[in-house]
Amino acid sequence: MEVAAHVTRPAFRCNDLVHGWPWRVGFLIVVFSVVGIRAAIVRNQRVTGLSSTVLAELVAELGPLWHERHQARLVSRDRKRAVGAGARHKLVFVDRLLATLVHLRHGATHDVLACWFGVDRSTITRAIGEVRPLLAERGCTIAPGMRLRTLADVVSHLGESGRTAILDATEIRVRRPAQGTDGRDRFISGKSKQNAVKTMVLTDAAGRLLFCGETRPGSCPDITQARESGLIDLLDTGPWVEILADAGYQGLGAQTGGQVVTPPHRKFRKNPPPWYEEMHAQAKHAHSSRRIRVEHGIAHLKNWKALARHHGRREQLPETVQAVAALVSHQQNATRPLTHAA
Repeated sequence: MEVAAHVTRPAFRCNDLVHGWPWRVGFLIVVFSVVGIRAAIVRNQRVTGLSSTVLAELVAELGPLWHERHQARLVSRDRKRAVGAGARHKLVFVDRLLATLVHLRHGATHDVLACWFGVDRSTITRAIGEVRPLLAERGCTIAPGMRLRTLADVVSHLGESGRTAILDATEIRVRRPAQGTDGRDRFISGKSKQNAVKTMVLTDAAGRLLFCGETRPGSCPDITQARESGLIDLLDTGPWVEILADAGYQGLGAQTGGQVVTPPHRKFRKNPPPWYEEMHAQAKHAHSSRRIRVEHGIAHLKNWKALARHHGRREQLPETVQAVAALVSHQQNATRPLTHAA
């Protein structure tokens, strides 16, 4: 009888947390209401990585846009009922936004978020799929009402402001393609020896994000990614700007007329004189000291678990990268407004 009861036991549901744990676990579980969860997420910046002021701005900006697109979807499909008929949303837009932020920040699964907000898993999946594109389309915020969405916008902004940018690439670990899939090895990074997707990052001299995107498979070299993104053409036809880069971009300086600055070459391969060794080390250290800020900007991106390691579909990663970059830049601008310092 005990075996039969064990076999026929119904699957675990989120409501079981309220009415008692079916396996009598020896610890207490506190279940917050949706209102309590919403207040806890908004009140503590460590949950979303965003201040309450930035959250309020996101709600005011994206709420009407989400409602407009939702209504457009309802009108576009064949209907037997009038628009607005039927059941109401159990998950309002504020909760949809907060669920998406928690998912991006901490990598919380859809099942966990469904339990927190008291809805079905499919509702959370649909909510994240609707909110994430809205976040990705915002671009990087550099000033109130001013955003950069493309590399052309970045080059134009740098030319007008006379500022220096820092270029680098970062790798995000992804799932390995299934066996038998064409191009299965193209995601293997020669640097990290694991399956990854590479994304280009541009920051200013203070480490504030200006651009993040142009994703490529992990096997793509940094300089090839920069060339395929059209950066060389933008620098040739646009205003003169200075972009600092590491040794992975050696050769772009000659192709861009010195606009891309890389570490100095070594002229002596064997038995260099002591004076040259010291001069080369000082020049290399000075260049590294100027471009270290881009590593800080990348670290802010990797604080979001969705970019530390991506567990979802690889085709969704470019959108996720742009969404996180938009959120990080918005918070950076709110915390440290852009000044006129070089």
